[in-house]
Amino acid sequence: MKDNFSSNSENYRKYRPQYPQEVYEFIKSNLNSFESAWDCGTGSGQVAGEISKFFEEVKATDISENQLKKAVKKSNIDYSIQPAEETYFKNEQFDLIISAQAVHWFEFKSFYAEVKRCLKPHGKIVIMGYGLFSSNSKTNKVIREFYDGIIGDYWDTERKYLDDHYKTIPFPFEEIRAPHFNQNYTWDIDHLLGYLRTWFAVKHYQIENDKDPVSLIENRLKMTFGKRNEVNFPILFRMGKMHSFA
Repeated sequence: MKDNFSSNSENYRKYRPQYPQEVYEFIKSNLNSFESAWDCGTGSGQVAGEISKFFEEVKATDISENQLKKAVKKSNIDYSIQPAEETYFKNEQFDLIISAQAVHWFEFKSFYAEVKRCLKPHGKIVIMGYGLFSSNSKTNKVIREFYDGIIGDYWDTERKYLDDHYKTIPFPFEEIRAPHFNQNYTWDIDHLLGYLRTWFAVKHYQIENDKDPVSLIENRLKMTFGKRNEVNFPILFRMGKMHSFA
């Protein structure tokens, strides 16, 4: 698993979107037990914090020590530095294994082997994330030119899985049909610019060119977006369970 998250972890927590409560309600409605959950690739623990509200214990793992240092603190969340593909968890330990905006960085075959080992027979796995946001049409045009053009060559290859809405990620489980989710915000322009500066392609561009690429579109965005405007994130969501064989 790549570690793109250790640098600038404070801004990652500050500016990145979260997930609507409807997502957690749907997850809860499909669970049989609420004893133990594993949040894999937890980052700064936003998802761990949410599921800790209805689980007795949450194990939350990441390979970034800097992220974990800034993670949400709850008495029933246990953080540890572990790779997704090889953990010290017990067999059939978890009612839920969840990974948010992280699974595309994993080595799929090894991670899913670990999921199948650690998931209870009636447990559920969830992989989720968020895609490219939309706003008003003029802002969307600026963002699309930035996304595909200015920083297009600087995206990690794994970004394609997000662009494909996680539909092309291997998922060797019996899939549970889920509704479409969206997360809507009203952001000010500074929040939007701060969010763009958390993009990995922006960081890669900056390292290679010694220049902040967001500055190239900042004035245009201030004109099209204004001081405050709406943004909409499509939520990428897949839930599954172990295959049942007759």
